[in-house]
Amino acid sequence: MGVQGTLEYLSNLLSSARRGKKKRKQIQTVAVKIRMDCEGCARKVKKVLSGVKGAKSVDIDLKQQKATVTGYNVEAKKVLKAAQSTKKKCELWPYVPYTLVAHPYVSGAYDKKAPPNMVRKVPDTATIGDTAVDESYTIMFSDDNPNACSVM
Repeated sequence: MGVQGTLEYLSNLLSSARRGKKKRKQIQTVAVKIRMDCEGCARKVKKVLSGVKGAKSVDIDLKQQKATVTGYNVEAKKVLKAAQSTKKKCELWPYVPYTLVAHPYVSGAYDKKAPPNMVRKVPDTATIGDTAVDESYTIMFSDDNPNACSVM
């Protein structure tokens, strides 16, 4: 068994190791905003969401009215459908940290009910022009208008 045989042996060994290797399942997290009034509601939601296929853990935050499902191959549609089966008002978690949004104060993004340092998720196509601010106010104090501020 010379060099050729040794290389063939190693090649077969490596290829068999690749074939026998299973794909690892990805751990996914799905967050749902669901209206919960008391601890009983939280227990009911936790029981229903833990029955979703692939769910390993369910965390309930009663203060933020948030349920987080973590598991292997957990689908957002199935979690939302299970949450809706509790007959409670629910939606996928709509908030992201305001540092991830290009314009966090565009109308539709800013929400008074949002947790601290969070805004609603808006599409990247939203611009500052979409805000409710009237354009005449922005032009009134521009550098292009020499009579912009006659007080000074």
